[in-house]
Order: sequence, then structure tokens, then C-alpha cells
Amino acid sequence: MKYFFTLLGLVLITSCKVAPKAADTSSNKVKAKALADKFIIADGHVDLPYRLQVKNFRLEKAYTGIPVESREGDFDFVRARQGGLDAPFMSIYIPADRDATEAKLLADTLIRMVEYIAKEKGNYFEVARTPADVQRIAAAGKIALPMGMENGSPITSVEDVALYRGKGISYVTLAHSKDNDICDSSYDTTHTWKGLSPFGVEVVKAMNRAGIMIDVSHISDDSFYAVIANTKVPVIASHSSARYFTPGWERNMSDDMLVKLKENGGVIMVNFGSTFLDAEVVKYKEAASARIRKELEGKGLKGKELRDAVAAELAKDSRNYSDVKRVADHIDHIVKLAGIDHVGIGSDFDGVGDSLPTGLKDVSDYPNLLEELLNRGYSEGDIEKICSGNVFRVWNKVLAYAGGK
Repeated sequence: MKYFFTLLGLVLITSCKVAPKAADTSSNKVKAKALADKFIIADGHVDLPYRLQVKNFRLEKAYTGIPVESREGDFDFVRARQGGLDAPFMSIYIPADRDATEAKLLADTLIRMVEYIAKEKGNYFEVARTPADVQRIAAAGKIALPMGMENGSPITSVEDVALYRGKGISYVTLAHSKDNDICDSSYDTTHTWKGLSPFGVEVVKAMNRAGIMIDVSHISDDSFYAVIANTKVPVIASHSSARYFTPGWERNMSDDMLVKLKENGGVIMVNFGSTFLDAEVVKYKEAASARIRKELEGKGLKGKELRDAVAAELAKDSRNYSDVKRVADHIDHIVKLAGIDHVGIGSDFDGVGDSLPTGLKDVSDYPNLLEELLNRGYSEGDIEKICSGNVFRVWNKVLAYAGGK
């Protein structure tokens, strides 16, 4: 049975200031699986809805079996049960190239998709709007589907914020790959607003009032600091990692940002994509890709055949991917700077393509990460916080500030 937090998420567990010392590893594999089954695991970012959208998923019963069991993608119910996953935040992903009308339409389409899957496969899934929902749904043996909107571009008025909360959105990633009307993106060099726009400041305040968590993944450094200056509640980074391991890459969070996140009371949920984990792996894979592509082009391959062949060759060499130990290194680094209360899991499953690390290839693999954390001396209480306790604390504080909406 999963351990349940109180509604306000005020479970007190002794926290540590630095990464724990190594522990006896002899029985940690079995213990890790037991902990994955015991604790609620909440993953801050899973891109199932958009993956299905790209496959032309239609709201028909014949299609709803895909999220239950499938050989494709990184997430389904069967594998999630194997890995102990209880609450994958469904990413309502809006590409940055969509205009306002298209963005709103796509957001509503993906929200309806998640609702339809939960309705038609009610024995497996249920939409969740609060940590209490997650706890109830997990106790029933089902997987909770909270929703987070990745890119705030569908928000074109302050009033839209409460409307999306009413539709079940629990967090909003303020921007994606380009600056938008709210703030600047970490991927965009335009620096339109040099942080938040005046409208963005009002959106942040409206999110506080509506009980929607502010997600600082994808936004620029200036935007992050502006959010911290304007929010009244803790924030999350739903799928980001530590810039210490990827120097100069603004998509990850710098050491100073991690300290500011601690002061805010927020949580960074570590991304599993190799690009987020290790700059040296990225360099190695880029060189290997160029070499393999040239060889295969010389044999006459092109288009999809070439892309598939390159991917198959890359998969044969583990040096093209990071690994579960590096994910734990990121957690260690965050704990050292911000403390055990400010780190979680945000895999980006179904969103990072062929870049997942060895040992964390899909949602059945969370026990491998828990085993590595046990090997490094993390306590059961520490691991419970990483699995869901920290994000539940933030989520409940955001809801409490908004009057429990």
C-alpha cells in the first residue's frame, strides 16, 4: 500500500544538507523494487498525449488500448505498474510555432484526449487535479493522470488562467522553444522581454490565485529570476536538470538558480534525457552520428531508411547514452546545493526521443534509480521525498494559497 501524505503535505521527515554516504548494496535491488511499490511515484513530465496526437490518435474506443499496453513509446499502464509509477503528469504540449488560435485548439484537443482515455479505461486511469486525488487513485490501484500545459501560449488573457485550471491543468510551463507573450525562452536568443513581459507578470499572479503551479523549465535565466521575484508560492521545474554537468546550456538550471529555488521553496524534477545529463556524452554521440551517417549515405541510404539505420547503429554503443548513475549525480548535486526537499523526478519520457540513459529506458525502470540512490546512502525518507513528497508539498502550498481550488 502506498504511504499517504496529509492534504497540506506537511509530513515531516529529517532532511539532509548534503548527498548521503555510500551504503551496503547487497540487497538494494530488492529493496528498491519494494520502495517503488510502496511510495507514490510522481513524474513531472510524460509526453504521451502529443505522441498519440502525432500518431493521429482519435477519440475512439479502439485507440484507448494504446496507453494500457504497447510496444511503442516509453509509457503505458503495464510498464508503469512494473516500475511503480502512480502519477505521470500528462504534458499538454503546444509547439511554439502555433498561433494563438491553433494553440488553444490543440490544448483543448489534448486535454480531451486525456479525459477520454481516463473515461474509456476507467479501470486503469483517472484524471487527477490535486495530490489528494493522486493518493485516492493510487489506493484504488489505478494510475493518476494530472495534467501540465507545456507552453503558456494558449493563455492570451489573464482570465484564461482560471479557465485552464477549470479544465484540469495543474501546472503551466510558461514558454517552450521561443519567446512568447508571457516570457523569454531558454532556447531563443531574441530576449524579447529580458524576463517576464508585463502580461507575464499578471499571468504569474493569476496562476497563484488560480492554484496552478508555475513551471520554470524551458524559460530563460532572466525569466526565472523574474518569476521568483513575482510569485507568492513555490515553483517547479517539471523536467530540468543541473547545468553543472552541461556547462553553458541555459535549458538546465545553474547553481545560483538552484539556490534561489531552495529559497523559494520550489522543486526541480530531474530530466532523464542524455542531453540534459552529460555534455561529454552529447559530444561523443554527435561525432558518432556524423561518422555513421556519412558511411550509410555512401551505401545509398536516405530519408527514413537512413534515419532508422543511424539510430540502430547508435544504439549498439552505450557510450552514446548517459546512464542511471549520472541521473543520481544530478540528484546529488541538487541535494548538495538546495537540500533533499527540493528535488524530484521529471523524466521527459516520450519527449526526448532516442536519448534515454542506460537503466532508465521507459517507465518500468524507476526501481533502477531508487537502487542507485540506496547504494549512495539515501534513506527511505529521502527517497519518498524524491518520488513525490517534495512535489506534493509544493502542489499543496499552491492550492492552499489559492483557497484549495
